[in-house]
Amino acid sequence: MKTDLKPVRCHGLSGSWLKVIAMSSMLIDHTAKLLFRHNEAFLEPLFVVGRYAIDGYYLLQCVGRWSFPLFCFLLVEGFLHTHDRKKYGRSLLLFALLSEIPWNLTHGGHLYGPTQNVLFTLLLGYLAMVAVERWEQGLMTARRMAVCVFSLIAAGILLKTDYGFCGVSFILMLYLLRRNATLRAAVGCCFLPTRWIAGLAFIPIALYNGQRGFVRGAFGKYFFYAFYPLHLLVLYLIKGWLGV
Repeated sequence: MKTDLKPVRCHGLSGSWLKVIAMSSMLIDHTAKLLFRHNEAFLEPLFVVGRYAIDGYYLLQCVGRWSFPLFCFLLVEGFLHTHDRKKYGRSLLLFALLSEIPWNLTHGGHLYGPTQNVLFTLLLGYLAMVAVERWEQGLMTARRMAVCVFSLIAAGILLKTDYGFCGVSFILMLYLLRRNATLRAAVGCCFLPTRWIAGLAFIPIALYNGQRGFVRGAFGKYFFYAFYPLHLLVLYLIKGWLGV
C-alpha cells in the first residue's frame, strides 16, 4: 500500500515545504483579519519605527502577505510540470467554485457576494499562461495571444477577484521571468500593493530546490486545494461562536 507522505532528503526547500509555508502564512493572515482585527490586545503598539507604531495585528498581516506570492509561484511550477493541463485547470475551477460560499461568508456574512475568491485569480493566471505557452510553441498568433491575455486580466477586474488584475499579471510575470530568478524577485517586489512585505516571499522561493518533496499522491495534492475553503469555513464558525 503506497503512502502519500514520503520523506525526501534534499538541500533547500522542496515544493512541499513551500506549500506548508504558504498555507501557514494564509492561515495567519485570515485568522488575524477575522478574529483579531478589533482585538485591543493585538492593536496595542509593540514598538515604534520612525513615526509608525507597530502592533501585533500589523505583524500578523506582514507574515500573511507572503502567502499569495508563494501560491502564485507554486502555480507556475505546477503548470510547468503537470502532465495534464486540462485536469489541472478543471481542479482549479472546481475548488474555486467550492470556495465561493466560505469566501462570501467570511467577507460579508452572506451566501452571495460581489467579489470572488483567490482561486479564481489563480485560474485566470493559469489560463493566461496557457495562452502564452501556445504562442511560444507557434500554436497561436501574437495578436490572438495578446487578446486572450488582456481578456483574462480584464476578467479579473470585472469579476472582482481577490488581487484582481494585479494578481493575474503577477502570475504571468512569474511565468515570463521564470528563467531569471534575480529579475523575477526584483520585479515581483514592486508588483504587488504590499511591496517589500510580499517581496519577503522571494526568500523561500530562492531556496526552492526544484523537488516535489514529501507530499505525494492524490491525497496530498487535493488536501492543499481543500484547505482553502475548509479553513475559511472553520474561521467563520469560530468567529460566530466568539461573537467577534
